[in-house]
Parts: sequence; C-alpha cells; structure tokens
Amino acid sequence: MHRKVIAPSVLAASLLLVIPASAASSVPGAPGIGDPYYPASGNGGYDVSHYDLRLQYQPKTDLLEGTATLLATAKQDLSRFNLDFGLKVSEIRVNGVKARFATSGEHELEVTPAQPLQRNKQASVVVKYAGKPSEFKVDGWSAWQRTPDGGVAAQEPDSASWWFPSNDHPLDKATFDVSVNVPDGTQAISNGVLQSQSSRLGWTRYNWRSNKPQATYLTTLAIGKFDITTDKTSSGLPILNAYSTDLGENAGAARASVERTGEVAEWLEGVFGPYPFNAVGGYVPNVPTGFALETQTRPFYSPRQFQSGSNISVVVHELAHQWYGDSVSVEGWKDIWINEGFARYSQWLWSEKEGEGTAQELAAWAYGQRAADDPFWQVKPGDPGPDNQFHGAVYDRGAIAIQALRNEVGDEKFFQILKGWPTERAYGNAKVGDFVRYAEKISNKPLAQLFETWLYTPGKPSFAPPAAALSKTGRALKAPAAQPVEPKSWKKIAATDSIHEH
Repeated sequence: MHRKVIAPSVLAASLLLVIPASAASSVPGAPGIGDPYYPASGNGGYDVSHYDLRLQYQPKTDLLEGTATLLATAKQDLSRFNLDFGLKVSEIRVNGVKARFATSGEHELEVTPAQPLQRNKQASVVVKYAGKPSEFKVDGWSAWQRTPDGGVAAQEPDSASWWFPSNDHPLDKATFDVSVNVPDGTQAISNGVLQSQSSRLGWTRYNWRSNKPQATYLTTLAIGKFDITTDKTSSGLPILNAYSTDLGENAGAARASVERTGEVAEWLEGVFGPYPFNAVGGYVPNVPTGFALETQTRPFYSPRQFQSGSNISVVVHELAHQWYGDSVSVEGWKDIWINEGFARYSQWLWSEKEGEGTAQELAAWAYGQRAADDPFWQVKPGDPGPDNQFHGAVYDRGAIAIQALRNEVGDEKFFQILKGWPTERAYGNAKVGDFVRYAEKISNKPLAQLFETWLYTPGKPSFAPPAAALSKTGRALKAPAAQPVEPKSWKKIAATDSIHEH
C-alpha cells in the first residue's frame, strides 16, 4: 500500500478551502450592548425581532417552566452570543440544532451554536428552562415579586432576566407573544391584547400579543386572582384593567383611579398625538412595593399609590410614558430625562386642565422649594448617573426644563413639539440631544444653551418666566406672583414621588 504523506502546510491550506468564510471570520458577540450605566445589560452582535414565550406557572411553589423562541438577526458573523437570563436552562437549539451553552457573571447565558450565525441572516433560538424566579437575585435584589396567590414581573431597568431569556436593553425592541398556562381559577396578565383563552385538565392558558416594538423591561407578567374590567375608548381601543382580589382598603381608590384610564388616554392623545399601541389599561397586584411602572399597554401600579385615596396623577404619569418612554425609548439609560421629565410634565398639564394649578405655577413652586445649596441642584437630569437615575431632580428639575422650553418658544410651537416628537421617533430610540435638535428645528430657535443649563449644568439656574403667557386653550395666564402660591394639585403630584422608588 502506498500512503500519501501530506505536509502540514498543505493540509492547513486544504482545510481553509472547506471552511466557510463566515466561520473563519466569525467572532463572539459582546456580553453587553455598550450602555455605560449598565455594562452587563443587553448583548452585542444581534437584534431580536420577536419573542414567543410559552410558559407554565404554579403559584403554590413559584415554579416557572418555559420555552422561549427568539427570532434574531445577526449583525455580524457570530461564533457565540449571549442572552441575559437567570433561571436554569436545560436545552438550547439554534436553527433547530442543539447548541452548547454556559453561564457567566450574574445573568449571562453564553450560547455557542453548532454552526456560526451569518451576518444579516435570521436565526431561531429556542431555550427550554425552569426555575423559581423569586430565588434569583442580581446584586441582592429581584424584579420578581411573590404575591399571596402568584407572582409579578415588573421592574426598571431590568426585569426580563427573571422570567425569559432576552437581549435585555431598550435598544433591542421586539414584538411579543406570551402564552401562560396556570391552574384554573388563576389568571395570567401580560401586555397587549388577549388573543385567546382555553381550559384543559385543570389548567387555563392565556395567550397575549403585543404587536408593536416593545423593550424587554416593559414586558410584564402578573399571575394571581384578579377582578378584570374591560371597555373601549371612543376610537375603539380595547381597555383591560385588573385588580388583585385582596387589595383590602386600597381596592376602592385603586379602581376609582385606574378605571379612568380610557379618559386619560383620550386626553393625552390631544397632547401627544395618536395612541401608539393596540391596547391600553393597567393592573394593581397585591404587592408591598410603592412604585409604579409604565409596562407597555398595561402599566403596573403598587397598591400603596392609592393608600391616601384616588390618584389620577399617577395614571397620567404612566400613560404619558406610552408615548415618552415606551414608543420613543431611551438609546442609553443616561437619556432617562426623555422618559421621566415628560411624564412628570404631563402631570402638570393635567393639573392645568383641571384648573388646579398651571404648569407654570407648578414649575415656579417646585423651583422655589429648594435653596440654591440644596444637593438636588447638583444632579444633572440629562446625565444623572446610574445612582441617580430615578432621583427627584430627573423628574422635577427635568419638568421645569420643559416649562423653560415652553416659555422660550411659546405655546404654539411647544405643543407642536410635544405632539410631533413621538410621531417622528415612533417605535424607536433617542438621545437627549436628538430631542434638542428636533425642538430647534420645529421652533426655529437656538436652544442648546437652554438645555445645557437645565439638564447638564450643576447648580440652581435662574428661572425667569415671561410676564404673561397663553395656555394651550389660548387663554391668558396670570402673570406669576412675586411669591409663588402652592398650587392646589401640588400635594397630589408630590404624593406620586414614590413612583420612582424602583
């Protein structure tokens, strides 16, 4: 027998001929999406277009079992990619073939497909998993709250890792189908529209669909026993509200507030333009926390928001986020003012509509509440830092900045900006600078210095409103008093400050 001897250099050259170019050039995706506030959040190398979550949850044990299917497009040739997830995974398939996987850090799931993913090609990623969400912690805290009859996923800036694998950052939005199987007599609430409901062998399955791009932290799940009300807005938009059956003394005030969701949404359409999603509503589970959250189409409210009676202002705040924060989302978490400044200002506009204090009066009062040496004025709303992301200055100083803009450009241009921005940037992401440039374009005025002063310069700026102004209705507003008088709505709005105790 004659055996042909192949020199190593010849063998290497021949192997290169059969290795696909994509495999030779493929590299791992980054373990973070590049947000300086949260370096571990999100992942690089791919975009998810759709999540299909098929879940089963047992309230008695807090056991969640799931199969998540992600449709993702590689932005580079990927030899490996990460998902953000904290529960135990049993199997992952990429394009139908089993993939290797490992964990690292606190919530990184590293996936190595059998074949590298090709740039600009869509792939399916199927993850099978099970675990108890309440047992998973990141830096000692959890986005999953146990309730007497179930559990709730709602938190900012992260909540997905507790119940589904994802690219967990607002930069990568996707549509969602969430199907949840729970014991009969228990309900499962999620975002969007309830497509169907069916029962079999002691279990009931709820199928929810959110058909517009949605950030992962805005995707919510609430399982328990709820009283559910349904209605429609005047334009036919479906409204679904849900209340835990054991809210106790807060039940009446919660209903009296959240049942006005349709009314508030219709009013906000007049301020911000057409409602951007396929459903609207809210839910109030029996949780001990005090915050509220703008989970897309169905805001989450803690019962404590209603412990002093009805609280329409918090409903206004969370529904305003559907435009400012949900449809137009932050590009990075440093841009949080685009969310919170405008949601707080919407509360001031509601007060103006209700005759309980104009936005100018509220801005003047908020401005006068803190002396120049108060640390409040050292927080920069345009870049507050991760420790101050939900600081009161992002809300109140941020809203005063918006009133300063209104005073500078006048009501006609101001409300044109408020309504045009969510249309211009619908279902996308934006930086603070993008809004500044848009406001300059619409007003035809240089505004960079105004925003630099109010959003980025530590210290208490001067706030000199015009002697007279017009309200949105065209009526003349009173000239500001030398000594501001507390607006009637001030305490109601201040009562919602726990909204940002995330």
